[in-house]
Amino acid sequence: MEHSVVPPHQVPVLEAATVPRAWHGTALCAGVVVGVLVQLQQPQLGAAPVYLAVALPGLLWCMVQLAGRRGGRASWFWALLAAASLAFAATGLRALQQQAQQLGADLQGKDLRIVGTLAAMPQPTSNGVRLRVAVESATFNGQPVRLPARVDLGWYHGVLQESADSAQPQRLSGDLRAGERWALTVRLKQPHGARNPQGFDYELWLWEQGVGATGYVRAGPRDEVPQRLAHTWRHPVERVRQAVRDAIFDYLAPDATDAQQQRLAGVVAALVTGDQRAIERSEWDLFRTTGVSHLMSISGLHITLFAWLAAAAVGAAWRRSQRLCLAWPAPSAALVGGLLLAGLYALFSGWGVPAQRTVAMLATVVLLRLSGRRWPWPQVWLLACAVVALADPWALLQPGFWLSFVAVTALFASNLIAFGAYSTGVKGHFVAMLRQQAVVTLVLTPLGLLFFGQVSLVGMVANLLAIPWVTLVVTPLALAGVLWAPLWQAALWAVQGLVAVLQWLAAWPAASLWLPVAPWGVGVAAVLGGLWMVLRLPWALRLLGLPLLLPVLLWQPARPLEGQFDLLAADVGQGNAVLLRTATHSLLYDTGPRYSLDSDAGDRVLVPLLRAQGERLDLIMLSHRDSDHTGGAAAVRAQQPQTRLVGSVAGDAALQVLGEISPCVAGQQWTWDGVQFELLHPPAASPPEGTRPARSNALSCVLRVRSAGGAVALLAGDIEAAQEQLLVAQAAPLQADVLLLPHHGSKTSSSPAFLDAVQPRTALVQAAYRSRFGHPAPEVLARLQARGIAVVESARCGAALWASRQPAEVRCERQERPRYWQHRW
Repeated sequence: MEHSVVPPHQVPVLEAATVPRAWHGTALCAGVVVGVLVQLQQPQLGAAPVYLAVALPGLLWCMVQLAGRRGGRASWFWALLAAASLAFAATGLRALQQQAQQLGADLQGKDLRIVGTLAAMPQPTSNGVRLRVAVESATFNGQPVRLPARVDLGWYHGVLQESADSAQPQRLSGDLRAGERWALTVRLKQPHGARNPQGFDYELWLWEQGVGATGYVRAGPRDEVPQRLAHTWRHPVERVRQAVRDAIFDYLAPDATDAQQQRLAGVVAALVTGDQRAIERSEWDLFRTTGVSHLMSISGLHITLFAWLAAAAVGAAWRRSQRLCLAWPAPSAALVGGLLLAGLYALFSGWGVPAQRTVAMLATVVLLRLSGRRWPWPQVWLLACAVVALADPWALLQPGFWLSFVAVTALFASNLIAFGAYSTGVKGHFVAMLRQQAVVTLVLTPLGLLFFGQVSLVGMVANLLAIPWVTLVVTPLALAGVLWAPLWQAALWAVQGLVAVLQWLAAWPAASLWLPVAPWGVGVAAVLGGLWMVLRLPWALRLLGLPLLLPVLLWQPARPLEGQFDLLAADVGQGNAVLLRTATHSLLYDTGPRYSLDSDAGDRVLVPLLRAQGERLDLIMLSHRDSDHTGGAAAVRAQQPQTRLVGSVAGDAALQVLGEISPCVAGQQWTWDGVQFELLHPPAASPPEGTRPARSNALSCVLRVRSAGGAVALLAGDIEAAQEQLLVAQAAPLQADVLLLPHHGSKTSSSPAFLDAVQPRTALVQAAYRSRFGHPAPEVLARLQARGIAVVESARCGAALWASRQPAEVRCERQERPRYWQHRW
């Protein structure tokens, strides 16, 4: 979570001494936020003339105001409507312009030769490096083509220094530097990400970053050799950031095999350069568990603190010159200097969304102070929201935006940001900080549950220790290390001590609580209840907010009724992962693929999904040992250690570390809540334990699930035509309403005889977008179409939900909540 919690003495006070005569300003700010929020809900964009027509009321209102005419008592309403129409139209026109920059469908998968500049410092991964390239020109077969202005690329060969004795990702060598101009052969595709309930919206993230395509560099022996054309001075900030990041690692962790030093150096690098990817996943897990993850990157808190320190330094220096003080008052110079230096710091940190948001808020406050206006805090808050919404409309969809603004609202509403709220001295400051942290924790807990399904029960204690330590010790030392490198070592020692304390806190019983994610209405009501409870009112009145706060803590998603079950086919890319739920039990069939050495479907998709749904698994069934079916097993097992394991993974030593895995054998049956489960394959005569057959697909667990009402789901793993024929010959009960298509729709499976025996209404295909395996195969799709079987592909549908009570209907995540930035075929 990322929020800005600023001690009272660090925030400029805007007293409510005078109220503006007209509320037009408030209405205009509110209209901007409303207009942007409404536009962000559009399932698809309209044409430019439509947005111009929507802007017409706002333009007419502006003309009336310029003519000097004043409205009646309802003039604030027309001001709000005018601002909303203009903001809606402006955001829509910006979105149309950005949509026009997306990659054309006809260029997907083609070998393109591009010339471009590395627009950001390269990001090393376990199997290569990620690049952001500003495209200058592109050709296909020698003919010029138009590409998006920015593309994200993976370069998987020839960039990393190999290490035979280390499984740790190696740091980027000096071969690639931000600002370099390269000629590369690439293959691109339109931005596409997984779509799962409460999952991360990767397509929105790319949209906000202005990235119009993703792909990879073709650097094989048959491809045209990549060429570095020039070292340029473009993107100088990124060049400096990369130089500082590499210098930190070279100084603090010269041995790339020292995992602990690498992790700690990554934290220091993130605090200096804003490179959050420098922090290892294990460290992020620790920071989230203890509720301090907002401190471990360049957050609003860091920018605000830096602005306050910079303003104090500029003011002190300004007062030393009588001439400067006569030319401009020192307080005004301090405000402007602090803002400018904070802006430079935010720019150096990568100019991320949190940094942009904080600079916009600080600029709003500074301009108000310089203009001599003393607005009430709700108007200042609303003006800052409007400024951020205009600068970056899509920031309103980010959790950090609401965490920041709700935290500030809580501090203002509870009257904590005011001089004289507490007595001076050490005791007074400690009491102020304690109450401030309690207020922010109470108000942000519902938002944390709404966005992440998590509340850290040790978060308040952890933040009381971590906020002053990170902001007053670690970050200043890390930044000062840019001028004198030995201070980086001091920063690393400070981080090491903090991590040790956080690990002790994380080891407490129930240090972090994961709860099901409630609907938006319940979450918003809980936030309002939390805000009500922090107001400076009698406790008898404050407790009236408790009924609004409790539902988000007690929320439980609806489950199938007795005798019914539902099926959720998660969007995991090229692999299988299906969640089956009855009234009181849950089964996970396969756990998706492993994407790289440090990333898998379990950690990225399934664990967040299970937590958001409040699922406690009874059984994990691994259909067979291929990594696209078992890649996420370790992450899921670590999060759900009570789960029993069943699978066809004999002879795979890597999977045995998960614990005891019972073999799945045809004929095994059980009943949960009136729902029958039966295994149809593999036969009992499978190869004995310890042997490894040539092909594991042939041993896939085939699971049949039947509701009390007769609706059936059949999950077929990766069986191929020979196993399908065996099941048909044995007269196995194959008929089903929904079929998880064998082997992701490969041409070696889904034979005509098998499809005729199953006779499904719907066939589910779990395969990656533009899969390199060509799944689902055209001939398989033709067979399904000839039999009138509906095909639901995860790449088109996202997560697919099927319920036994409505066997003819499949709900798609992409269709349930469509937005215009999402990929469409």
